[in-house]
Amino acid sequence: MDVSFIIRQRLKELDLEQRDLAAAAQVTESYISQLLTRKKAPPAVERTDLYDRMDAFLQFPRGHLSLMVNAQRHEELKKKLAEPPAPLFQEVREMIIRKCKPERRSQIREIFENHAFGELERLVSQTLLEVAKGIARDELKNENWLRSMGKLRRQSYEETRAMILEFLDTDVFNVSIEHCSAFLDPVIESWDIDLKAFAVEVLLNKRLASARTVQFRFMETSAVPAAEEELGLQEFLHNPGMSGDANEAEIAFLKSLKFPRMRPSALYYYRELQSLRDPLHFPAQPMSRNFSRGDANRFEKARRRASRKPAIGGRPAT
Repeated sequence: MDVSFIIRQRLKELDLEQRDLAAAAQVTESYISQLLTRKKAPPAVERTDLYDRMDAFLQFPRGHLSLMVNAQRHEELKKKLAEPPAPLFQEVREMIIRKCKPERRSQIREIFENHAFGELERLVSQTLLEVAKGIARDELKNENWLRSMGKLRRQSYEETRAMILEFLDTDVFNVSIEHCSAFLDPVIESWDIDLKAFAVEVLLNKRLASARTVQFRFMETSAVPAAEEELGLQEFLHNPGMSGDANEAEIAFLKSLKFPRMRPSALYYYRELQSLRDPLHFPAQPMSRNFSRGDANRFEKARRRASRKPAIGGRPAT
């Protein structure tokens, strides 16, 4: 399945240009060019309105391109299964550390550097990414917000919209330096974490977010109501190559993960399972001289329940 080839052929049949398609999709001609030359992967269907606009312009039945994109992404997913998760780019890590409250910055840096892309770094990185993506997703159809963001980046409306579509399709394993400078840096002013309670507080740019602060408290509750299973988890469980050797305890852990804003793929669950099994991620010794054994034990407990729906504003989630 090659969506780029199909779109190029359709443009030729209708005697249309890439710039015409870009205008109809409200993105830049450069973005369309990179999609059609396979320099950019097609964004996930559920995270964008791009394909509906393309279907209408190219005179395809509604949902035609979405079906093909889903099939293509499924094939590409199979090729990635053997790839281990890579650590963050150094520049991305530096930005995250720089945004940390000054009084805790040196301690966080030591933990991050001693345990590259370990549990704490992943928890913080994913939390900040969720916050930025949630804002971008909510504001994607807000022209004034897009123009404000574009002004900060010195980009056009179409360039900003194309960047957001790409940003919404990334995850904590693949967040790039460009995404970092485009969204995480301007949206997030600072963050702090209580290493005993694992409560994360994020201070947002008041010009780009309706809320000034967002608080996440990872709390254990006595009963959690049943929730609809994530589509990515369903795909993971129905793929023997990915989940065939997972035991009941591991599957229960993966099912307990909650994502208020993001929709994880099957690949995310596969990589989470590998991380759960890797003894390097659960050291027996304290994480640093400032991170005691008691802190490590508390962190282990927090890791097991970190996926529970966070409380906002200090109130337990329901």
